[in-house]
Amino acid sequence: MTKLRYSYQTIEFGKTDIHLCTLRDKQEFHDPENIAKDLGISSASWSLFGVVWPSSLVLAHFISQYQVGSKRVLELGCGMALSSLLLNKQNADITATDYHPEVGKFLLRNTILNQDNPITFEQTDWSNKHDNLGLFDLIIGSDLLYEDEHINLLANFIQMHANIKCEVILVDPGRGRKGKLTTKMQNFGFSSDHVKPLHTDYIEQEFKGHILKFIR
Repeated sequence: MTKLRYSYQTIEFGKTDIHLCTLRDKQEFHDPENIAKDLGISSASWSLFGVVWPSSLVLAHFISQYQVGSKRVLELGCGMALSSLLLNKQNADITATDYHPEVGKFLLRNTILNQDNPITFEQTDWSNKHDNLGLFDLIIGSDLLYEDEHINLLANFIQMHANIKCEVILVDPGRGRKGKLTTKMQNFGFSSDHVKPLHTDYIEQEFKGHILKFIR
């Protein structure tokens, strides 16, 4: 049986350290019971949840300066859940979600690695209209729009879980779909702002995407 290979790293946010166990690289794969395959996750995309992407770093650095206070926060498509782990370190009310069947295991492992309390997690996809998540004051996510079909699914899922007053912060690396998402969000009563992140020297290459802010 093939065993997964892991990588360990520490990411610094000022005086806060977040420790992560991730997949060693994007070549890792382990789905012996076809659990991911049955969910429509191919062997080629299986590992994408398990590494830290530039958009995830941009989101986490932005969130590290955000005053969450008592807001109830939801992270969509969390993957390695860097922002959730950071918010959890700050004792925020954070719930993480992802469709991949391995994410919950890694989230628990990394929460323990950081010696913090467990993070509420629900495995769900954006077409699920009967989850147990409830409503949130702040919804965050990074690199979520891979296909055109994701635009309506994502916007509708956000609308389903957004309080009447809600802020949404999404980091998009520039896959050409932010305009269509913005139109959908405006139809739901959100104002929008697209911001180029500053000071992204924590990423090896230039970040060409935007931080998408939606407020209602």
